Amino acid sequence: MATILCIETATKNCSVALSVNGKVVALQEDNPKNKPEKRFSHAEKLQGYILQVLVEANVSKNDLDAIAVSKGPGSYTGLRIGVSAAKGLCYALEIPLLAISTLESLARQVTGSVVVPMLDARRMEVYSAVFSSGMDSIREIQAQIITQDSFNTFLEKGKVTFIGDGVEKFEAVCTHQNAVFIKEALPSASQMAQIATLKFSQNEIQDVAYFEPYYLKDFISL
Repeated sequence: MATILCIETATKNCSVALSVNGKVVALQEDNPKNKPEKRFSHAEKLQGYILQVLVEANVSKNDLDAIAVSKGPGSYTGLRIGVSAAKGLCYALEIPLLAISTLESLARQVTGSVVVPMLDARRMEVYSAVFSSGMDSIREIQAQIITQDSFNTFLEKGKVTFIGDGVEKFEAVCTHQNAVFIKEALPSASQMAQIATLKFSQNEIQDVAYFEPYYLKDFISL
C-alpha cells in the first residue's frame, strides 16, 4: 500500500492531496479565479494544507511512503515553494521524491479526446503539450507563441480539448469546429495521485539533493 502526499503549486492553485493506492482520501486547495494575482501566497498556505490533509485522513507524516511534487512548467515562484517543501519533507522523513509533469496532471482532467493542456506564459505564449485520449504523450512540452494554426495537425484529425489558463489566448484566434475549450481549469494535486502511485511502483524517484523544477523558460513570478 502506497501512501503519498501530492503537492501542486505550479500555478495560482495551491493544492495538496493525500493519496492511498492511487485514490485521493483528502484534498485541500485554493483555486482563486477572480482575485488579483498579488494576493496569492502559496508560501503562507502550503504548510497548513499539508497538516490539514494528514489530520483529515488520520495519517501521520511517518506513515508517508513518498512525496510527489508538480515539477512544472509553471510559475517560477510557485514551483520553488512546492519543491522546497517536498524536499524538506523527504529529507526529514527519509522517503523518496516523485516528480510529476504539471501538464500531464492537468490533462487528466479530460477524458474521451485528444487533450492539449495549456498554461499561460505571458503575452501570446503558452506552455503546452499534447496527449492522446489514453494519456500517452504525442507531442512534447513546448513554450510556444500561439497562432490560429498552432494545433491544426491535431484538429484536422478529430476533436481536441484545450484545457488550462492559457486556453483563452488560443480560443481568441481558433475557429476550428473540432476545438473544445475549458478555460478556467488549473492543475490540481487530485490528478497527481495515479501518476505518483505508478511512478512509486516503478521506482521512478528523484535525487532529492539535485532535483530542480522544470522551468522551461526564464523567471515568471506569481
